[in-house]
Amino acid sequence: MQAPDPTRFILIGTSHPGNVGAAARAMKVMGFSDLVLVAPRDPQVLQRDEAVAMASGATDVLAAARVVATLPEALEGVTYLCATAMTPRDFGPPTQAPRALFATLAPSQERVAFLFGSERFGMANEDVYRCHACLSIPTRADYGSLNLSQAVQLIAYDWREALGGFDVEPRTTEATLADAASVQGLLAHWQETMVEIGFLDPAAPKKLLPRLNQLINRARLSREEVDILRGLARFVGKPRG
Repeated sequence: MQAPDPTRFILIGTSHPGNVGAAARAMKVMGFSDLVLVAPRDPQVLQRDEAVAMASGATDVLAAARVVATLPEALEGVTYLCATAMTPRDFGPPTQAPRALFATLAPSQERVAFLFGSERFGMANEDVYRCHACLSIPTRADYGSLNLSQAVQLIAYDWREALGGFDVEPRTTEATLADAASVQGLLAHWQETMVEIGFLDPAAPKKLLPRLNQLINRARLSREEVDILRGLARFVGKPRG
């Protein structure tokens, strides 16, 4: 049985269906699914075509999401709250960069929630005051504007990395390296070709071949690449009529 999602993403007063769908997508790619909307501008936002379109396959997150009237309703079971607020405040929880906080928070047994304010007004002071920490995504000092779903993606990524991350799946097969015998065969072939075209004087080869050998060793050629270079040597050495 799969363990319950340890993280909740809470969107407060959201106004744009597209942002809700994009936030669901951002959560799913990082392995999170617990989404709660607090008093969205449109109570039917989860069913809107724009939300479904922007979810781009994360419709299961939308289908499981809850809509509640107040923030306290969204906090059931949560033990540690993180506000995401750009506006400086005279009073409230300490402001921290996500990665610095997550490094200490991830090993704990806390049930964590990330709170995001509305697109136009951000988070209200009273909502920030409920939180244990205020996250500040490091951005340029003179331009820190992030779309709601972009902020969700950044927080979800850093939190997933702190929890252990996902393995990178290879997209290409690893090439089979050419063995030493194949490399020496390639060098012998090119030696013959260079002599034929007058590039190499066999009476005074100097260090051309050892240098080519070192170049090929650094390149770590695959079998296919050796075949290509031998084919090139055959073409270069062809008589021209």
